[in-house]
Amino acid sequence: MAQTKKKRRRKHRGTQGGRIDTNRRAARPRSRAEAKARARAGAKRAPRVDNPPTWRNSALRGIGAAVIFTVLLLVIFKRSAGAALGLGAFMLVFYIPAGYYIDLTMWRRRERARIRERERQ
Repeated sequence: MAQTKKKRRRKHRGTQGGRIDTNRRAARPRSRAEAKARARAGAKRAPRVDNPPTWRNSALRGIGAAVIFTVLLLVIFKRSAGAALGLGAFMLVFYIPAGYYIDLTMWRRRERARIRERERQ
C-alpha cells in the first residue's frame, strides 16, 4: 500500500512519558556561525587568579610543600624520620598562613589595578 503521510524530517524530542525536553543546549548547532558563537561563549571564563584566595587552597598547597620538604629531608639529606617529620610539621604550620597572606596581598594588588583600569574607561 502506498504511503500517504509525509515522513517527518526531525526526530521527536520527547520521552516515553510524553515529556518534551525544552533545553536545547545539548543539540548540535544549526550553522557554522552558531558553532563559533557557542565555542567563544564557553571559552570566556574568569581566570583563577581573579578569585580571592581561600584558606583551603592555601592549606592544600602548604600540605603539598610540607610533604615534598619532608621527603627531601629523608631522601637527599638523610635525616632521621622523627627529625624530618618534625621539620615537615613546622613547615606546614609556616607555609599555610604565609601562602594565604602572600596570595591575599597579590590579589589585592591585582584588584586595585583592575579598579583603576575600570575608572579610566
